[in-house]
Amino acid sequence: MQEGTVCGVCSEGETGRMKAKILTSTIAVILTAAALLAGACSNRAGNAVKSSTETRAKKQEPAASLIRMKSPAENAKHKLNDQIKISLDPDTDAGIPDSVKVFFDGKQVAVLFSAPWEYTVSGDLTGMTGRKPVRAVAYTSDLNQSVTRFVIIYSDSAPKRLGYRLINTYPHDPGAFTQGLFFHEGLLYEGTGQESGSSLRTVELKTGKVIRQVNLDASLFGEGISLYNDRIFQLTWQNKVGFVYNLSDFRLINKVYYQGEGWGLTTIDDRIVRSDGTNILYFHEPEMFDAVARLEVYDHEKKVDQLNELEYINGEIWANIWMTDLIARIDPKSGKVNSYIDLSRLFPESKRQKVNADVLNGITWDQKGGRIFVTGKRWPNLYEIEVIE
Repeated sequence: MQEGTVCGVCSEGETGRMKAKILTSTIAVILTAAALLAGACSNRAGNAVKSSTETRAKKQEPAASLIRMKSPAENAKHKLNDQIKISLDPDTDAGIPDSVKVFFDGKQVAVLFSAPWEYTVSGDLTGMTGRKPVRAVAYTSDLNQSVTRFVIIYSDSAPKRLGYRLINTYPHDPGAFTQGLFFHEGLLYEGTGQESGSSLRTVELKTGKVIRQVNLDASLFGEGISLYNDRIFQLTWQNKVGFVYNLSDFRLINKVYYQGEGWGLTTIDDRIVRSDGTNILYFHEPEMFDAVARLEVYDHEKKVDQLNELEYINGEIWANIWMTDLIARIDPKSGKVNSYIDLSRLFPESKRQKVNADVLNGITWDQKGGRIFVTGKRWPNLYEIEVIE
């Protein structure tokens, strides 16, 4: 073929070169598209990660605090009838509250609308001992937030330490693990404890003779007893059930139920008062035995725990303090301990069957005769005493 001649058929070499050029161009296009696609995916992934991170960061941001409580301090100590200043500090970064409700011991006492965000609880509201909540609730149009502290109210005076004079000694069943005691119409009524040893009994004062007795099921641990309208109430320790008997014949007429443990029992007007081994006394209405009130017992420096057998005497609740030879005389209106009676010399530990178990437990009052009787778990005697004021 001569030069310059156009031919419709190419040589094999020229065809190979053309195929290579086309292949190269195609590969370049594919690589470019792939790069563009990868970049787009990378951007989307990056944006997704960024969005997820931002979401998590937003979730982790702490909620705005509308209000802080500057005072009182947590577990601040006060005495009966003290005034208690509540001082609040709104967080201006979160916005000023529209209003703040203030509560003391569960009751609303004030509503604040502007600075100074302060309120003083009057002494009229601090007339009962115990650990009391102080709460403030701040409100805006779309948010509310609360803050709570506790204060502890102690007795306003140190209790007196009283002695006693021994008047008479009477026999007492040394096998009776005394848990409850009351005196009625010349007779003693006693509740005893221990599994397989719990009972309710009537006892002659002068002889210690058991006149009538009903035994509890062997699985039950009997506790305190008290009289209300010709009905005897008897607690059990951890079974959360109490028994109600007819006074005249010990016929079982009802069962009552309660939360927590049963220790001591006494009656004040139309309320039956129960101890549970803590410093708290529970006031029950007698029909359904619902707890309708509670009293926290404190002296001038501590809560008084392990309150056991109870008796209501001349406007005070007398309580054995378990594992001691002390009786606390408690004001039922305020919860303060007015005095302690020390009976440590009455029946020395050296004479007791079991030193750490056979403790002072059992108080009763002959209201008509003005006599006070005390005994203990497995003590051989019941003692009539006169308290030396």
